[in-house]
Amino acid sequence: MKVTKAGVIAIILIVVLSMFVANISNLISVSDSFKERDGSKVRKSLIIGNSTEHLMWFMQISDLHLSIFQDSERITEFQEFCDQTLKIIQPLVVLATGDLTDAKQKDMIGSKQFEEEWIKYRNVLNKCDTLHRVKWLDIRGNHDNFDVPGVDSYRNFFRSYSVQGKSHLRSYIEILKQGSERYAFIGLDACPEQGLKRPFNFVGIVQDNQMKELNDMSKTAENEANYTIWFGHYPTSCILSHKPGIRPIIGSSQKSLAYLCGHFHSMLGFVPNMYTIQQDGFLELELADWKDNRIFRLAAIDHGLLSFIDIKHREWPIILVTNPKHALYQLHTKEPVEAIGRSTHIRILVFSPNTILAVRIKLDDGAWKNCLQSDREHVYLHEWNPQQYGPGLHQIQVSVLDEVGREKSITQPFSVDGSTMKFGIVPRLLLMLNFSVSLQVLFGFATVLSVLPLCFLRFMNLKLLASKKPFSVLKNGKINSWVRRLWILANIDRFFIPIVLYPLYMAAGPWAVGELIDGYIGVIFIWGIFVNGSYVPGSFTYGYGFVQLFLFQGPLVVFTAYALDRRLQISSNAGYSSKTVVTLKAFFRNLPFVILFISQLGMAYTFWLAYGTMALICGPIRLWPLFLTLWAWYHASTLSLRKIRIAALPWINVNSIGS
Repeated sequence: MKVTKAGVIAIILIVVLSMFVANISNLISVSDSFKERDGSKVRKSLIIGNSTEHLMWFMQISDLHLSIFQDSERITEFQEFCDQTLKIIQPLVVLATGDLTDAKQKDMIGSKQFEEEWIKYRNVLNKCDTLHRVKWLDIRGNHDNFDVPGVDSYRNFFRSYSVQGKSHLRSYIEILKQGSERYAFIGLDACPEQGLKRPFNFVGIVQDNQMKELNDMSKTAENEANYTIWFGHYPTSCILSHKPGIRPIIGSSQKSLAYLCGHFHSMLGFVPNMYTIQQDGFLELELADWKDNRIFRLAAIDHGLLSFIDIKHREWPIILVTNPKHALYQLHTKEPVEAIGRSTHIRILVFSPNTILAVRIKLDDGAWKNCLQSDREHVYLHEWNPQQYGPGLHQIQVSVLDEVGREKSITQPFSVDGSTMKFGIVPRLLLMLNFSVSLQVLFGFATVLSVLPLCFLRFMNLKLLASKKPFSVLKNGKINSWVRRLWILANIDRFFIPIVLYPLYMAAGPWAVGELIDGYIGVIFIWGIFVNGSYVPGSFTYGYGFVQLFLFQGPLVVFTAYALDRRLQISSNAGYSSKTVVTLKAFFRNLPFVILFISQLGMAYTFWLAYGTMALICGPIRLWPLFLTLWAWYHASTLSLRKIRIAALPWINVNSIGS
């Protein structure tokens, strides 16, 4: 069998793609081997019965984005949450996981810290007497760090107006006691030391000294608490750190159950349940935002089993089944999951502003049964025999009715033998991959795609001209026509050189020089940013660069190649056309360049709003696309037909383009 170059290249591409897919699959896999570890053998004498001694519940709220310019209801409803919801639920602690304020200008592009927003945040907590009724643990998010040149800066209003900022400038640990058990809450502050203005302040960074502090906190929690909950703003996929990374620290303790975060806003609602179990054995639970969705989380630890539910503000009653635990979220390495099969009572938390009239349950296809309230408010019980339910998944339905007629039902899968479910692929990708590395791969792929094909076509042109043979690999079809168009573009120096140089410059040269933090001049490279005497590693810059190549470089190549080939085709098929037809053709021929120029002008405007005049003037990333678009547009319309024909020479005999 004859082996061709194309065949070898195809095999190599298939192997590389297979390795890439296998690597991704390994990164986001959740192994069932957890069941074999020591975590499944501990506390075998534990019985989950009718006692409420080993039950604690807490709450999380994230991405408040309290603003003095946008949506005043965020503040009034946040006050309602603190004044009413917390009084009803009475949690041990509330975790406020970052982006407490919006810190965006009225134009929604520029960013800076507004003291008024922080005053509103603190006033709500004081007005509702929140801090005297519940432990409030807040942590910074990237919006709370916009335009902040260090934690000691006077512009770091978290230090002045947050609850924990006066005592803890960065990460911290709080150990709280309820009943006979102690609960450790570790707040992970991954905000970069230099708080750049948006948009280049999206990814968190944990330095080596912070890693050591977090490791020490983990050991303290291991020694002094029964259970540990980690919380922070950034998902672990969005935190830069040296190997082994932050996940092994979070998962190192047998008592570390979960990491609770926000930041992704559930991807604008497209991924409402962004949860997974990391390979280090802990749950990572991203919470949707308060900003637009008014979502908060209720979580409970009941005899070592962590359960949770995400709730929309003002939706009552609230129902959380703590035993049997939801089958999807079982932690076989850290929780006494086997205790579900030995338990004597179904246990449910129920909350409502009004008196609860009835709490009923239904297991699989069985009959509805009434639950009884325990000796502790909000806790409802029903005696059961879990051994009646065989291997595999089952369902529990809970229906609650209160005195004003509000009725709510939930359905939850469970198992008594440890059977589990699979998390969705999208949440796993978003929470388990390395955000920074993924963006680097995307930008690298876009750069190669922007440069190599044109270079290859240019090389092939030289080779064919030297051999004096026409190009006849593809005889017809759409692929053939687009290869011809790109061929022409690649072999005209006037277009090839600037179009290829732009993505190469993006990968190496400085993008802009300007006030990246008010009062501090900085330089942006794709691989990092220098500002205020510090270096901020590149991360979101790669995503910004990828979008720029996708929205500008690709369309520029396509529009220019098409315009050049179109002129060649028209010259070969000259005929009579009315003035109106000619005018319409000219309009539609130029329209793509007009749209591209306007889009890049809009992006230049937003860049100016974000970083100012100096950054725009000294910013090739935003100015060059404007000049390059005009350059390509003008020369594609005026370049002599002779030069276009010379570039298309190898195709002349194949496609009958005029000589």
